[in-house]
Amino acid sequence: MLHKIVKFNLVFILVTVLLFACTTKQEQITRLFLIGDSTVADYANNYDPGKDYFKTRYPVTGWGQVFQELFVENELKNFKHLFDTDSVLIDNRARGGRSTRSFFEEGRWRSVYEQLKPGDLVIMQFGHNDAAVNKVERYVSVEGYKEYLRMYVLQTRAKQAIPIILTPVCRNYPWQEGRLENVHGEYPQAAKEVAEEMEVFFIDLNQLTMEAFSEKGQDYVSSHYFMNLPAGLYEAYPNGQSDNTHFQPEGARVVAALVFEAMKSQK
Repeated sequence: MLHKIVKFNLVFILVTVLLFACTTKQEQITRLFLIGDSTVADYANNYDPGKDYFKTRYPVTGWGQVFQELFVENELKNFKHLFDTDSVLIDNRARGGRSTRSFFEEGRWRSVYEQLKPGDLVIMQFGHNDAAVNKVERYVSVEGYKEYLRMYVLQTRAKQAIPIILTPVCRNYPWQEGRLENVHGEYPQAAKEVAEEMEVFFIDLNQLTMEAFSEKGQDYVSSHYFMNLPAGLYEAYPNGQSDNTHFQPEGARVVAALVFEAMKSQK
């Protein structure tokens, strides 16, 4: 009788351990934090508390807003060099009008830092607002921009998380001889230099988007990717819109896919 009880207990313990192991595996989630500006932001996730996105902002879409949909199960095997978990959860903290400096000064980085865990990822894309010389609350010199990027990298690594630096996504100007050119001055090169100096994963999103958009052509990109809208089509923009910085859903998905594919090739 005692032998049967011991045997039963051993079987019970073994089953419990196996169930626990399976449950633990299922709960292995990599969190991918996005920090940056309006081109990355998620406008559909209560960006303006209490307001209906489809009535007040749609179709404006940050590329980070549509990033989650790319991380389907059969794609995760392509990211073993970055993470080896069952799923990825995008936590988008990007906010319009923020530079590397203002994002930090407003405490937005602190809220990310306090939640970082080993194995998490932090993708940072700044530069649009850092270069805004006429807006003192945003502006950061190129050298200051580099210092803030270094800080984000160091503090990310201090939590045993993985930083990835992106250059700022391109704007829809200037076009020269059918090709989209750099509008961000020295900031993309500065981001590249910090990444090389600190041996950080790096994606030149400015270059990738200039090339991809140039292939599609100015007319198509202007009307399908960026927020150039005719009057009367969208409730949020009854008089139309002329905006060559922010994206419509199609443009946001193109940018998100470029980041996604570039992440696969990081070494």
